[in-house]
Amino acid sequence: MRDLLETLHEGAAKDPEQRARELSRRELPKRFYEKASFSEAEGGFAIQLDGRVVKTPGKSTLLLPNEAVAAAVAGEWAAQEKEINPGTMPLTRIANSAQDAVTLQFDDVVEDIVGFAGNDALCYRADDPQSLVDTQRRLWDPVVDWASGLLGGRFVLIEGVIHAAQPDDLLSAFRNRISSETPLRLAALHTATSLTGSALLALAVKEQHLNAESAWSAAHVEEDFNIERWGEDAEAAQIRAYKRTEFDAAALILEKA
Repeated sequence: MRDLLETLHEGAAKDPEQRARELSRRELPKRFYEKASFSEAEGGFAIQLDGRVVKTPGKSTLLLPNEAVAAAVAGEWAAQEKEINPGTMPLTRIANSAQDAVTLQFDDVVEDIVGFAGNDALCYRADDPQSLVDTQRRLWDPVVDWASGLLGGRFVLIEGVIHAAQPDDLLSAFRNRISSETPLRLAALHTATSLTGSALLALAVKEQHLNAESAWSAAHVEEDFNIERWGEDAEAAQIRAYKRTEFDAAALILEKA
């Protein structure tokens, strides 16, 4: 079991697209257990495989904060068939990463998310065609306005790709907003931020201002615009579907943990 969990943890730090490609080529381990379940343990809820407690790659008992999240993680293990596919276990990977890595590098993870906020995708706007401009305004402006009000400042909007710095006070308020999160929720927030390119969308999901579907749609305005014009590549569609499962796992943690 140790080697398997190391494989799961190893993939957690990689870009989702890279991870999807690697997992598709990897020989998957065989399922070795009959039943996946969860039970209350000191400090939270543990996952059990035929009664054996699942440990993280760092060799500590994998602990989830409540029954809802534990049930979802156990469900990932129960859903495995003849082989165990890490690509279908995003909750397990996020939880492993949170417990073994984020707890030790908490401030670094916070700063990485703040860095996204300083270059947030929602602040960089197209100047044409008008239909794309209008869609960005319709889906992005309410999120930017909400975040600005929440943080007590105003995000700078930029047409094109030339960088413009966001106000230091605004980024400081953002940092303060996320610094009190648990390692698990921070790991989920980082996952959502990385997948969407937007710390503001991730924040909106964390604060339950947006649901996962609305945030995901807003994150793909430009991609969907190009699909409408040129069609969708099959491989790109597969990668997007994979990323969506990762995003939904992060959103579940932000909602229930």
